[in-house]
Formats: sequence, C-alpha cells, structure tokens
Amino acid sequence: MRLFLLPISTRRSLIYCEKLHEKAPADRSLYDKVTIKANDTWLAWEKDDKAIGNWKNKVTFYGNQALKRIPYEEWGLKTIPALTAKRKQDIIDGKAKYEVLFPGHYLPKERVPGLLEKLAKDRQNMHRSKLIWSVVIMPFTAPFMLIPVIPNLPFFYVLYRAWSHWKALTGSKHLEFLLKHNLPTPAPSAILDEAYTAGLMYPTRAISRAAPRPTLDQVQSVSQVVHQQTNNETEDVMVLQRWNGKLIAEQFKLPEMEVEIERAVEQVEKSIKTKEELMEEKLELEKAAGNGGERAKDDLPDHILGRIHQQAEHVAEEKEAADKAKNKASG
Repeated sequence: MRLFLLPISTRRSLIYCEKLHEKAPADRSLYDKVTIKANDTWLAWEKDDKAIGNWKNKVTFYGNQALKRIPYEEWGLKTIPALTAKRKQDIIDGKAKYEVLFPGHYLPKERVPGLLEKLAKDRQNMHRSKLIWSVVIMPFTAPFMLIPVIPNLPFFYVLYRAWSHWKALTGSKHLEFLLKHNLPTPAPSAILDEAYTAGLMYPTRAISRAAPRPTLDQVQSVSQVVHQQTNNETEDVMVLQRWNGKLIAEQFKLPEMEVEIERAVEQVEKSIKTKEELMEEKLELEKAAGNGGERAKDDLPDHILGRIHQQAEHVAEEKEAADKAKNKASG
C-alpha cells in the first residue's frame, strides 16, 4: 500500500492513501454498496434540474459548499482504510508492505516520522468526540421527516458527519499502528521533486506541460531557494500550487488525488492569507497607537513587509497623481 506525504506549505502537509483496487460487485460488502449508492445519488442530484423548486440542485450546491469547509486533514485520514484483523496480523507478521512517498528535496527525510505521528495522533480525540456528538444529535433530527417531498436532510448531514469522523478516526488509528511497527517505509520520490519544482518555476499548468521536465540541478536550486527564503522552513509559505494537483495525480495515475490536493491548497492558502492580514492589521494598530510598529515589525516576515511597503507606495503614487490632476484642473 502506498501513502503520499505532500507538503502544501513549508509547515503543513497532506496525507493521502492510494485507493485500493475496486472490488467486483459480487464481493462488495454492505458498507461498500451503501457508499457507492450514496455517491451515485449525489452525482445524480447535481445534474437533476427537474425537481420541484430545483431543490436537488440547490441541496448539492450548498452541500458541496459545506463539504469544502471540512478540514483537509480529515479528508486525508479518510483515504486510509480501516485496520482490519487481517491487515493487523499481516503487519505484525511482516507480510504487509507500506511505503510513504514524499518530495525529498522539499521535505527532509528526518521530518517524515514526526509529521506522520502528528497526523495520526493530534486529531483522534477531536474525531472521537465529534463522532459521539453526531450520534447524540441524530434523534433530534427526526421531526424533519414530516416535511413532504424533501428527504430528512438534517439527519443525513449529521449521519454523514458521523461517518466522516469515524473514517478519519479509523484511518488515524491505522496510521498509528503502522508507526508502532516501523512502517511505512520513507521513500523520497524524484517524480514528486520534479512536480513541485515545475509548480514553483512555471506560472500555469499549460506552460508546465509544454516545458521540459526540471533537471536535478534545477530541483536542487529551487528547493534551496525555498529553504533560504523561509528561514529553514520556519515561516509558513506555499510550496504547492492548486493547478499542480492535476499533474501530480496524472503522474501516479490517481485521479482521486487531484481533488484532495486542490482542497488542501485552497484551505492552506486561505489560512496563510488570513494570518498575514491579521499581522498587517496588528502593525497598523500599533502604528496608530504611536509606538512606530516596531513590535509588530519584528514578527512580520520580509515578504509581508515588502507587500505592505509596495501597497503604501502605490497609494502614495495614486494620491500624488490625483493632486496633480486637481491642481491642473483648478489652474
């Protein structure tokens, strides 16, 4: 089984497990059948514009918006299958082969075990607690069954969240069990190194496709620049582009991976942007308070300070141009 540890930024990573081969219909469990049926129904609703008041289309639209808010860490853990008795015994007996692929030039090998342990353990209590609460809340959604035509959507949403937390919890326990038995085996990937380098070298997917694959010298050079500009990865800066998710998924023939990468990149980008805006606001407040903003300036990375100075210069230039136009008109 292959796992992927994909740095989204210099301080946050996505865990992704390669999907197991699809079982034949006759071999599918009840759980598999229900999951497939639910996915097929959701896809059908997305395309159905003939329902009364177009409610199916609206439900899927707002439902997809809600799904985007689920943390990417939860989505990643959900890709790891539950630890069955057979899998557990194979791991104990040394029969199971697990490896974790990662871009070695953008994620030092010695950091991999610590990151995997953090992903496995940090969210277990939260998923366990929210699973329990989801089950407790389910009976209170029963009155919505009285609404005609439309299914009991609150119940199905709470049911889905319970299932999602359960999947993430079982995935984290599987990963934790692997780590206790010195698995998975770290495997630096030259393909991932090239994909990350291309994403940082080129501005679009189309240009990246047309350009030659980055050389080893380019990989080393670009990764070293990232290392230096982020103060040895202590500052949180994006290293993966959203459009690059499709190219990485294609390299490994894992189309489902594309969605997971894009979702993770979108969430981390938003988080970093919000943090930068808060730091900029803090700087402005301290300046307004009359202390010169020295304390906030010490906390701000150089690339944020540079952006603030550029914005200030742009505002000053616009003001100067407006004053000149006003004076010319009055003259």
